[in-house]
Amino acid sequence: MAITSTIPRSVEWKETYISLLDQQKLPHTTEFLELKELQEVWDAIKQLKVRGAPAIGITAAFGLALHTSSLTVETLEDFQIRLKEARDYLTNSRPTAVNLVWAVDRLVKRVEHAKSINEAKTNLIHEAIQIQIEDEEVCRQIGENALPLFKKGDQVMTICNAGSIATARYGTALSPFYLAKEKGKELKVFACETRPVLQGARLTAWELMQADVDVTLITDNMAAHTIKEKGIKAIIVGADRIAQNGDTANKIGTFNLAILAKAFQIPFYVAAPLSTFDFTIQSGKEIPIEERDRAEVITINGHKIAPEDVKVYNPAFDVTPNRYITGIITEKRVLQGNLTEEIAKLKTESSTVN
Repeated sequence: MAITSTIPRSVEWKETYISLLDQQKLPHTTEFLELKELQEVWDAIKQLKVRGAPAIGITAAFGLALHTSSLTVETLEDFQIRLKEARDYLTNSRPTAVNLVWAVDRLVKRVEHAKSINEAKTNLIHEAIQIQIEDEEVCRQIGENALPLFKKGDQVMTICNAGSIATARYGTALSPFYLAKEKGKELKVFACETRPVLQGARLTAWELMQADVDVTLITDNMAAHTIKEKGIKAIIVGADRIAQNGDTANKIGTFNLAILAKAFQIPFYVAAPLSTFDFTIQSGKEIPIEERDRAEVITINGHKIAPEDVKVYNPAFDVTPNRYITGIITEKRVLQGNLTEEIAKLKTESSTVN
């Protein structure tokens, strides 16, 4: 039986609501929410009930389509105004993940030349569903492109959750592990717990175990020792935004691993779809870094682990400079060498295709 039957999904379109896996409650409770209002979608994104750049984008697209499907306005011009207001509202839920803006802007553009309100509503729904369909295929292709970089039995490290529940399916950084399992070329995964909200421990470990992929959990501060003692062959991570020069924003702790990869002289790969590239910024210096609530640092599962009044710095992401990145794995190909030049070529190719 194909491994794909055991790979979980995080978000699905259900006509009158969005079915969303509440990732805050994993791994102990598997609960699917029914999102019916735009504010519920905003809250789900902000509160990390859905996370992972592609899944956030898909959820936002579904949210925009669902919200506008029930709008009652007199003119197409009024509809377009309300659509853009909803678009702006959703984009301020999480500022770092570029897929969110990319997805809702794609919907807005899709109906620029609609001839009627009904046509616009229908097109928005179709476009949102198409984004999800495309993302599943993109993630599988990322996995196919990544597989030749590893040998059967390789032990590979990752952080956060760039897996099936962070995308339409398969994931980005986790995609090669699922496909390796499917093709009988199994890889062993070492997953960093990913403090402060433990996406690696709660989510990556959970979903890989659902598919019977060999996974070992470590705390973040065990990474260097684990690389040395367990013979880690490579590190692969996802991305929330990639600048034109290849600087990459990802979950906090990613930069640490990139430095370790350089020190141990093992490859450090970033796996991401074209939609994660931000061609409007030159470098990682221009990427906004979201800072989150101090409670995430001083508590675990509601239990305080630090003095109440201690000062807290809680950036959700860090930026890995391009010089630490061995390659960026996209659905088109693996970008290596001069990443600035390779990304420029990729942009040109994508513009030609589109």
